[in-house]
Amino acid sequence: MRGAKELKSHLSGRRAGDAATATAAGVTVAARGAGTDMHERRFARTISSLSSTVVNDVHSQLNETRVGRIVEPDTVEALQSLVRQAREAGGALSVAGGRHAMGGQQFAASGVLVDMKRMNRVLSFDPARYEIEVEAGIQWPQLINFMVAAQRGRATHQQAGIVQKQTGADNLSIGGALAANIHGRGLNLKPFVGDVESFVLVDAEGAARPCSRSENRELFSLAVGGYGLFGIVASVRLRLARRRKLERVAGIMTTRDLASAFDERIAAGFLYGDFQFVTDEASPDFLRRGIFSCYRPVAAAADAPVPEDQAELCAEDWRNLYHLAHVNRRRAFEVYSGHYLATSGQLYWSDTHQLSIYLDDYHRQLDLKMGARVRSTEMISEVYVPRAALFDFLEDVRRDFRRHAVELIYGTVRLIERDDESFLAWAKEGYACVVFNLHTEHSAAGIRKAQADFRRLITRAIERGGSYYLTYHRWATREQVETCYPQLREFLRRKRCHDPREIFQSDWYRHYREMFDADRAVINSNGALF
Repeated sequence: MRGAKELKSHLSGRRAGDAATATAAGVTVAARGAGTDMHERRFARTISSLSSTVVNDVHSQLNETRVGRIVEPDTVEALQSLVRQAREAGGALSVAGGRHAMGGQQFAASGVLVDMKRMNRVLSFDPARYEIEVEAGIQWPQLINFMVAAQRGRATHQQAGIVQKQTGADNLSIGGALAANIHGRGLNLKPFVGDVESFVLVDAEGAARPCSRSENRELFSLAVGGYGLFGIVASVRLRLARRRKLERVAGIMTTRDLASAFDERIAAGFLYGDFQFVTDEASPDFLRRGIFSCYRPVAAAADAPVPEDQAELCAEDWRNLYHLAHVNRRRAFEVYSGHYLATSGQLYWSDTHQLSIYLDDYHRQLDLKMGARVRSTEMISEVYVPRAALFDFLEDVRRDFRRHAVELIYGTVRLIERDDESFLAWAKEGYACVVFNLHTEHSAAGIRKAQADFRRLITRAIERGGSYYLTYHRWATREQVETCYPQLREFLRRKRCHDPREIFQSDWYRHYREMFDADRAVINSNGALF
């Protein structure tokens, strides 16, 4: 077997011409230190003589993990070599991009962490066909900025832009977006699978396989939303949309009227929108009122520039809002909604308006400012309910949060259309998506409370015919998992069919493998279920 020195030669150096694409921002991340089998430990030792590294996710910082080694491949060939060595040694590979995932999908304790940030090039761009092909490690700001610069001077109606991205943070990779099958704030969009034309996947044999709706179709459906368990996505060909000028239209809305208001906005041609609700549990408006902001195309101003002096929230404004959201939620909503009401009527581009400011490690400063005795962060969960059930669901949550003293820092409502393409689909119908950001203390008691709070949220959603997003945590009970994702057992079986040696692993995968092995169902090396 080739050793660490030879591997390093495969992974060092970059191809000529790479300076045109900016390097993705790196983030330090961590692990649990959980044990793995003997082969995984041997691989981690073999791949590098250097000491192991502790990593963590960026937002919740609740996934501290000790990995055997971090490698940064920069070519498809380097990825293939890495997979073949892992196959020889019987080791585990996990894959990370921006490291924002909170469910442990990007880390495998004692395994080798494949950091994709150096694979960040634009491979081809055809605005006339509304397509762009990029390496999977490229992050949203690089991608959007590249397209804006490449189309400078081109007529507005001939420009292309992204369809959707996650909101709230930008330094997230395209490969990660595919692996989690993310969504944005589109009013009539499917999850990210709808934006993916094709991709190249380095599979468990080390082969680079093109995957699309017509080629390797099963791998396509399994890998989109498959959390990196079927191979390493090397590159992605994205479907783009016409780049358009949008007008923000904002107003105060009640949750009782929200579902019909969304319908009205869609009928009027609005493309994007969401609703941020009041989080002050002492207010009569708690989870009943909020700021409703939507964006519609403006044909008359299509060729006019977006004014450079428009009002926007800067980093310091966000720091202030984060602080208010912890100490004075009434005032936080006044400031936040006031900004949106004041900027109603402003113009934005359909792609760049999806970018936002995220302050890395903001909670450390908050803890110091507030004199916190226990370190804390926010933990996110996203649940889904039929749109007709949205008001009743939020009323259920309102009573629950007050009864259990849940510290809700931020929350939003968006829409999603049904996903009929990915295997582990979370958008089983046209749902209302409700995001909850809960304050979580990093203590045994704080974690237990967060687990209980999020489990009750999932129960409330299930009671209303809904579901939840697997990406943010691993705290759902087995009953909840099976209710919301009855296909997960078959998903795990197919993972073993495509990757019988379990080269591609994560703590997320190990958690669910153990959960479904608890009843002594054994998945053999052929993928058969006994």
